[in-house]
Amino acid sequence: MSRQTISLLVLAAVLAVLLLLVPDVLLIVFAGILLAVFLHGGGHWIAARLGLANGWGVGLFLLCIVVALVVFGLAVAPAIGAQVDELTRRIPQAFETLRNRLAEYSWGSAVLDRLSPEALASSESRSAAMTAVSSTFGALGNAVIILFIGLYGALDPAVYRKGLTMLLAPSVRRRGDEILRATAATLRNWLAAQLMAMTVVGVLTAFGLWFAGVPLAFALGLLAGLLAFIPNIGPVLALAPALLLALPDGLSMVLIVLAIYLGVQALESYVVTPLIQQEKVSLPPALVIAAQLLFGVLFGILGLALATPIAAALMTIVGLAYVEDYLDRGTPARRDGDGR
Repeated sequence: MSRQTISLLVLAAVLAVLLLLVPDVLLIVFAGILLAVFLHGGGHWIAARLGLANGWGVGLFLLCIVVALVVFGLAVAPAIGAQVDELTRRIPQAFETLRNRLAEYSWGSAVLDRLSPEALASSESRSAAMTAVSSTFGALGNAVIILFIGLYGALDPAVYRKGLTMLLAPSVRRRGDEILRATAATLRNWLAAQLMAMTVVGVLTAFGLWFAGVPLAFALGLLAGLLAFIPNIGPVLALAPALLLALPDGLSMVLIVLAIYLGVQALESYVVTPLIQQEKVSLPPALVIAAQLLFGVLFGILGLALATPIAAALMTIVGLAYVEDYLDRGTPARRDGDGR
């Protein structure tokens, strides 16, 4: 057995063991890598146009992000914040309206019994509440870790890319570096396409709801844009609070809200995303849904959110390392050395 085969098997075995023992760690690291790809891509774009080193480009890109957030906070956030506060106030009222509607039906009584204050105050519910609080603090800690991984990875990606390729046999290190660069380009293109789609979804949803006279339209549009990061599943999650707010105004308003969301998603799915992906990256829809289902079941909400970029990265790696270098050539690729 050649050295390149052994090195690939050892790397795959280590990855498999980590995936079995600490899958959450791998997902957090991947999220950090995704952030690093985003920051490095923006920094490289600035550095190339200003004739600066990539590190300075990343710094300027971060400065631009901070300035944009400050401007957003001063100009737009107060109005949206007021709408978000109003949204949090109205959601319980909408639930009460839904509760009254359910009470009119025999099957609704059984549902309401499970949602009674006594059931909600049970020891199981208190345990779930404590778990939610601890999960919130855990999420904040994970966000900090992702941020630092992203910053360090963006400032000097060559160090980490070289460290990973050093685990391979000398004969395949150059090819390994090529595959890592191609994977980073795929993730960068996916991020660009996703950010564009999220912006379109958020803006169209906000203006559609505002034109229809739906309350808190811009807060709901912001929520829809953010949740559009999770294809297929995110729009469903964004629709729920809008329907709850429309429920007190009757069935006609509910249907209008549903039509707006369906129209925006249809436009995004069949017009915006295909046009963007034609230039960026294309993923088979069935593969995306299967990846989301698998990672959502195995790893929860974080796995669901990262399922699509992971699928895009795996498609690139498999296409280059397995299909092109092995299947299409009949034998593993040997770029340098004796391949032992």
